[in-house]
Amino acid sequence: MNQLSWNLHSFRHLLKHCIAERDFLTGKSLHALYIKSLVPPSTYLSNHFILLYSKCRRLLAARRAFDLTPNPNVFSFNAIVAAYAKESQMMVARQLFDRIPAPDLVSYNTMLSAFADRGEMGPAFSLFAGMREMGLDVDGFTLSAVVTACGDDVSLMRQLHSFAVSSGLDSYVSPSNALLTYYSKNGYLNEAKRMFDEMGDARDEVSWNSMIVAYGLHREGLRALELFQEMIRKGMYVEMYTLASVLTAFTCLSDLVGGLQFHAKLVKTGFHQNSHVGRYSQNEELSEEALECFCSLRRFGYRPDDCSFVCAISACSNLSSPSQGKQMHGLVIKSEIPSNYISVDNALIATYSKCRNLGDARRLFNRMPEHNTVSLNSMIAGYAQHGLGEESLALFQEMLDNDIPPTSITFISVLSACAHTGKVHEGQTYFNMMKEKFGLEPEAEHYSCMIDLLGRAGKISAAEKLIETMPFSPGSVGWASLLGACRKHGNMEIAVKAAYQFLQHEPANAAPYVVLSNMFSSAGRLEDMVAIRRLMRDRGVKKNPGCSWIELNRRTHVFVAEDSSHPMIKEIRDYLDEMLLKIRKVGYVPDVNQVSLKEDGMEEKEMEMRLRHHSEKLAVAFGLISTKDVEPILVVKNLRICGDCHNAIKHISKITKREITVRDTRRFHCFEEGQCSCEDYW
Repeated sequence: MNQLSWNLHSFRHLLKHCIAERDFLTGKSLHALYIKSLVPPSTYLSNHFILLYSKCRRLLAARRAFDLTPNPNVFSFNAIVAAYAKESQMMVARQLFDRIPAPDLVSYNTMLSAFADRGEMGPAFSLFAGMREMGLDVDGFTLSAVVTACGDDVSLMRQLHSFAVSSGLDSYVSPSNALLTYYSKNGYLNEAKRMFDEMGDARDEVSWNSMIVAYGLHREGLRALELFQEMIRKGMYVEMYTLASVLTAFTCLSDLVGGLQFHAKLVKTGFHQNSHVGRYSQNEELSEEALECFCSLRRFGYRPDDCSFVCAISACSNLSSPSQGKQMHGLVIKSEIPSNYISVDNALIATYSKCRNLGDARRLFNRMPEHNTVSLNSMIAGYAQHGLGEESLALFQEMLDNDIPPTSITFISVLSACAHTGKVHEGQTYFNMMKEKFGLEPEAEHYSCMIDLLGRAGKISAAEKLIETMPFSPGSVGWASLLGACRKHGNMEIAVKAAYQFLQHEPANAAPYVVLSNMFSSAGRLEDMVAIRRLMRDRGVKKNPGCSWIELNRRTHVFVAEDSSHPMIKEIRDYLDEMLLKIRKVGYVPDVNQVSLKEDGMEEKEMEMRLRHHSEKLAVAFGLISTKDVEPILVVKNLRICGDCHNAIKHISKITKREITVRDTRRFHCFEEGQCSCEDYW
C-alpha cells in the first residue's frame, strides 16, 4: 500500500469517526484539508461531509458541502434533504427532492417521515401515491410513516392495514408496531391486541411497551400488569413510558399496596429518579423536557387529562413559545377533557399573556363560562406585566364588585401594576387594604413591590424607611429593588448601603458589584470603582452574560453579546450597523453609561462598540430581517433590558414601522411608532 492510499484510508476512517461522535471541530478541520485539495476530491467524501454537518445540526455548512460536491448522486441529495427536513424546512427539502434525477426508496421515506411527523397528511399521501405510480417498491419504513400520517382517518388506516397484509409487509416489525400503536391510541384495543398476538415471535421491545401503554390507556390495569411481568421474565428492556403506564395500571385497580410495592422496586432500581416516571414538576429548567415527555406519551397512545395539559401548557409559558402555546390550545379544543376544564383555560390565559398575546388571552377569558380567583389573577397579572396598569386595576375592581375575594397572589399583581405605572397613592391604598379589609398579612413579595413602587417614584428615603420598619428581613429582592431605584435616581449613599445588604444575602450575585462599579465610574470615583472590581475578582464573582432569544418558524434562535455563532451573523450585523446609522440621524445617542464593567480609560468609541452588539439588539435585528414587514416580533431576555437598547429599539420601531416586543425579567416592553408601553417608567 503506497503513502497516498494509506493517508486516504486514514482520512476516511477519521471522517467516519467524526460523524459517529458528532465531532464538529475535527470534522471541520478535515473539510479544510479536503477543500485545499490535500486529499483527492470524490463524491464519496463530499457526501460524508454533508452527513457530518447534518448530524451536527449545522445546516448552512451542510448546504455548502452539498453545493461544492463535484457530481452529486442520490446519496448526496438524500443527505441534504434529510438535513433540511430535520430542521423543519420542508419547502427547501421538497425543492431539493424534486431535483433528484432518480429518487430511490430512501429519498421517498425521508420525505414521507418528515411530513408524517409534522402531521401533514396531504403531502405525505400525495408522495406515497406518486411512489406507487412509479412502481417503486415500498418497505416497512414507508408504511410506518404513512400510518403515522393517517391522523384520525381510521378507514384510510384500515386500507393501509389491508395493503400491508396483501403485500406481506405485516411480517415486518416496524409497520406492525405502527399499526398497533395507531389502533390503541384511537380506541381500538381489540384490534391492537389482535395485532400484538399475530406478531408472535416477531414482537420486539417496542411492541411489548406499546401494548402495555395501550392497556394502561384503556384502564385495563390487570392486563397491563400481567404483560409487564411477562416482559420482565423475558429479560426485556422496559422504557420509562411503560413504567408510567404500569403506575397508571395500579391506579385503575385502586391497588394502593401494589402501587407502593411497585414504587419501592423503582426506588431500589433507581428508576424513580427518572423524570418520565415521576412526571415533570413545575421547574422552568425542565420545561423542554416536560414538553418532550408530553409529546412522547401522546405518541405512545396516552390521552392527556386536564392535569397533563396544565403542565404542558405551563411549560410553553416558561419557554415563551407562542407557536407551541397555540398548538397546545388546538389539542385542548380537539380533546375531550373529562374534568376541571377551567384549570386548562387558566393555564392558557397565563401562557398567552407571557407570549405577548393579550388579545387572545382576553378573548379566551371572555368566552369562559365561569371564572375563579385563578382566572382573574392570571388576567390581572397579564395586564400588569404589559404595563397596562389601568386595565389591570379595572379588572381588580371588577373582582371586588363581584364579591370575589382576592388572594395574596392577586395583590402582588395589583401592586406590581401600580409600581410600573407610578400610582403611588393607589399602591399604598391597596397595600393597606390587604390586612384591613381582607385580613391578609403582607408577605416579603408585597413589601418588595412597595419598595419598588416608592423607589421608582424617586421616594428613596420612604423606601428605605419601609425596609427599616418591616416585620422581617426584606431579603435580596427588597434590597435589589432599592439598589435599582438608587441607580436610576443617582443616590450613591443609599446605593452603597443597599448593595452591602444585598451581598449579605447573595455574595455570589454579580448585580450589586456591577451597579456600584458603574455608578462609581459615572461619578468619577475611579478608586472606588477599582476597589469594587478587585473585590469582585478576588471573590471569584462573574457577571452572567446577557442572553436574548426569538422564536421563528417553531425554532428558537439564541444570541449573546458580541455573538458570532449564528449562521446569519454577517447579515444581522450589517443590518444593525445600517439601522444604527439611520436612528442617529433622528436623535439616538448611544448611552455609554449603560456599558457594564467599564474599564478605566476606556475610549468612548470602544464603549459604543460594546453597546452596538448587545444580545437584544442582535435578536431584534434578526427578527426584522427574517419576517414580513407587517409581522410583530417578540424577543425574550434573561436579564433586565439595557437602557441604551431600550432607547435604540424605540427609534428602530419608528423607522421600520414595526411592532417590537422585548420581554425581560421584569415586564414586557412593547415598542411601536417610537414609543414604549412602559412610557419610559421602568
